[in-house]
Amino acid sequence: MRMGELFQTADWKSEKHVPVIECPEKVSPDAFFEVKVSLGKEVAHPNTTEHHIRWIRVYFKPDNDKFAYEVGSFELAAHGESTQGPNTGPVYTDHAVTCSMKTSTSGRIVAAALCNIHGLWENEQQVAV
Repeated sequence: MRMGELFQTADWKSEKHVPVIECPEKVSPDAFFEVKVSLGKEVAHPNTTEHHIRWIRVYFKPDNDKFAYEVGSFELAAHGESTQGPNTGPVYTDHAVTCSMKTSTSGRIVAAALCNIHGLWENEQQVAV
């Protein structure tokens, strides 16, 4: 089995596990722009001790390059855990991240996320320079 076969995808408007990528469709070469990746934009994803998004990763795959480049790796570590028991803690992280990047070439932003129950999910968004 190949790593890519482990990732699931679907329409994020009807599936809460698919990363939603929000960024400009066209950017200026070598100018920083924001990329926001979230889950559960249309269909809410739980954020409990028992069911949560553990991490989000963002990559960039230039159109004319064999390799993808990691932009960022974001650990989401607080889901209501405490010594009192599940979902009793005072801290929760939201399953959304924002980062800035720049590129000199067109390509695809690829986002991956891990749900602790439902596994690996991915989505991509084309960016033109």
